[in-house]
Amino acid sequence: MRTELNALLSEIRACKLCESQLPLGANPVLRAHPKARLLVVGQAPGTRVHHSGIPWNDSSGIRLRHWLGIERERFYDERSVAIVPMGFCYPGTGSSGDLPPRPECSKTWHPKLLPLLPNIQLTLLIGHYAQAYFLGAERGRTLTDTVRDWQRYLPKYLPMPHPSPRNQLWLRSNPWFEADLVPVLRKRVADVLEGAEA
Repeated sequence: MRTELNALLSEIRACKLCESQLPLGANPVLRAHPKARLLVVGQAPGTRVHHSGIPWNDSSGIRLRHWLGIERERFYDERSVAIVPMGFCYPGTGSSGDLPPRPECSKTWHPKLLPLLPNIQLTLLIGHYAQAYFLGAERGRTLTDTVRDWQRYLPKYLPMPHPSPRNQLWLRSNPWFEADLVPVLRKRVADVLEGAEA
């Protein structure tokens, strides 16, 4: 399975499927390993991640790792943590901020990639696009409703807001997330990753 996954990752990283629609060109950013037990599904890379090729290599990543309660080194150990966003390339910005992830990624690559991650114990669904894709009709009416109802989706999924600094208003309006959910999130992540060491 490792050989099959490596071949697929090489194919994904060479993908030019929607390059003509990308302001900075194609540069798919993701990480995966068959042994990974935690899957992080976000939206799409920002400009800093696009240029570095390192997922969550920005202020959003700092906050995300704080929420998860894990160090940078562990977060980037692909044998423990797989990072597969909804869109693999930076989609650009529009009048209201970042554009949605390009739909070609999830349609073309996710059905091939996710079955090659057989040891995933917990999938973090960060933001509306990940929640819509994985939860479908089971998600709440709004992101807030979905995250507030997080216990409904365990043990397989845990929905979360985006850790972007631009999300400060949501976090201030929903203090229960960091007060009540983050401690549970840290415990679940620790338990999952502890199994990776066994």
